[in-house]
Amino acid sequence: MLADIIDVLADPIDGSPLRCGDPEWATLKSESGHSYDVARQGYVTLAGGAGLRYSGDDAKMIAAREEFLSGGHYAPFVEAVTGNVQDVLDDACVAEEANPAILEIGAGTGYYLAHTLDGVSGARGVGIDVSVPAAKHLAKCHPRVGAVVADAWARLPIRDNSIDAITVIFAPRNAEEFARVLKPGGQVVVLTAATGHLGELRQPLGIIDVERGKVERMIAQAEGHLVPVGEPELVEFPMTLDQAAIAAQIGMSPSARHIHPDVLAERIAALPHQMEITARAYVTRLGKKER
Repeated sequence: MLADIIDVLADPIDGSPLRCGDPEWATLKSESGHSYDVARQGYVTLAGGAGLRYSGDDAKMIAAREEFLSGGHYAPFVEAVTGNVQDVLDDACVAEEANPAILEIGAGTGYYLAHTLDGVSGARGVGIDVSVPAAKHLAKCHPRVGAVVADAWARLPIRDNSIDAITVIFAPRNAEEFARVLKPGGQVVVLTAATGHLGELRQPLGIIDVERGKVERMIAQAEGHLVPVGEPELVEFPMTLDQAAIAAQIGMSPSARHIHPDVLAERIAALPHQMEITARAYVTRLGKKER
């Protein structure tokens, strides 16, 4: 709920703290006088004067994401992210009783964030996504999640030095903003697809493989703001997927925008009824660079 995270939210225009604007939590107001309406589904849109530059995943893609993730196919990824967040909090000596704030960028349906909060019983979750359909799911994914529609490439509507850990799962990374909002000792946990991820589907469906050196480029781009903590960890496992699960997986990914639905359906129908598919991604931890 937004009430649980109001102490970390900030006006996207000037960065001043936000507070509840009325007893019903129908609005949030900043010290500088800006007001933001809370949607009836429980999320709030916090965008600067120029508004949002793009809309993100549509309702169909979010439904596909919900279908695929709820099948448990990515469970090892989910466990890896949660375990790394727990390690981040332990390394910073943050107790669960301190109600640490965990921010997920591009949080989608909130599947990963909800699992992380289950693993850290005192934590609060801030889920940010640019997609309104995603925010509607986010707002109800967990009792301790507050859902925010915002642009990850703009100034985050988060106060300076207020976040204990950030998670980024196959989503945009804004190193300068991450460094600004993290508390001292806070870290970013990034899950990045590796070359060979879903490799068995690439050729038959006409999908481009993940480029090599993606993690190295991410680390280089973060230079000046964030530095690696330890070595990236490869998480690799097989999944047995039927055609429906494959359709949901592709439907939740950027590939869904680049292949005509009829063509994609025809290609999926030509696949075996069940396939063993390899999932591969790196978990990388990044901490604030000392100045």
